[in-house]
Amino acid sequence: MKKIALYFGSYNPIHVGHLMVAEYIVENTDVDQLWFVISPSSPFKKNDRLLQASQRYYMVQVAIEDDPRFKACDVEFKLPYPSYTAVTLEKLSAKYPDYQFVIVMGADNLENFERWKNYEYILEHYQIYVYPRLGYNPTPLEKHPSVVMISAPQIEISASMIRNSIRENRRVTYFLPPKVKDYIEKMDLYRK
Repeated sequence: MKKIALYFGSYNPIHVGHLMVAEYIVENTDVDQLWFVISPSSPFKKNDRLLQASQRYYMVQVAIEDDPRFKACDVEFKLPYPSYTAVTLEKLSAKYPDYQFVIVMGADNLENFERWKNYEYILEHYQIYVYPRLGYNPTPLEKHPSVVMISAPQIEISASMIRNSIRENRRVTYFLPPKVKDYIEKMDLYRK
């Protein structure tokens, strides 16, 4: 059975920190492939600054193109808003019965995991691979049998920092994959 890691995010925009975590997961765990699941909206985030889902999907595609270890996944575009991970997992498991799905998340998300819709269902049916984040508070969920703590390097790059830098005309050349940077500049994104 093929094991697929699902790395959920708004990817507004995708940056090298996302790619470094993804590569670490694929190269240092038992997963066969990692899918970047682009969320059109989030029940926990304000969505007023989100680019259109299609633009974020395109940036993920150009960031990972030609790398068979990764895939851009737009499954949540076809689901009701807001996106709930439990619903997405059910949908993907039904569509790909021969795949075993695991979730990838930062330790900061594990802190709030019990607020997620149907989080007990997720813990009962799926593994969660958790990578470290600075400043998070340890939680008893770390000891849950479905939770696997991954000792990936801590990468403190955020999409909001990149958006703010672009808005303030600061360079972000090495924070973004080159084709993503080119697309943002060509489309004049995040300036307003």
